[in-house]
Amino acid sequence: MYYIKKTIEVSASHKLNLSYESKCQQLHGHNWIITIHCKSRELNQDGMVADFTQIKDLIRDQLDHSNLNEVLPFNPTAENIARWICEQIPQAYRVDVTESQNNEASYEVDEN
Repeated sequence: MYYIKKTIEVSASHKLNLSYESKCQQLHGHNWIITIHCKSRELNQDGMVADFTQIKDLIRDQLDHSNLNEVLPFNPTAENIARWICEQIPQAYRVDVTESQNNEASYEVDEN
C-alpha cells in the first residue's frame, strides 16, 4: 500500500447553525489547516497515488477566501468539512481539519 499526505492552509469564514447559544453563530473566520491522507494499492500511470498540486487546487479553489456557508450545502462544522473534503478526493481515506490551534476534527472512511 502506498500512502501520501497533503497539508494545505485555507482562509475562510463561517457561522454555525446550532441548537444552543454560542458565539460561533456569528460570522467569523479561521486559517484552516487541512491534512488529506490518501492511499492506493497501485500507483497511477505517472507513478503517484495522487498529484499533490491537484489535491491542493481542488480544495483551495472551492474553499479559500470564501464564506463556507455560501459554498457548502451543510452546517460547516470542522467535522462536516473533513467528511466533505474526503468525499472530493477518491484516494482519500482520512482528513484532519484544524480550525484553530486547539480545535481539530478528523474524518476517516470506515472500510467495513
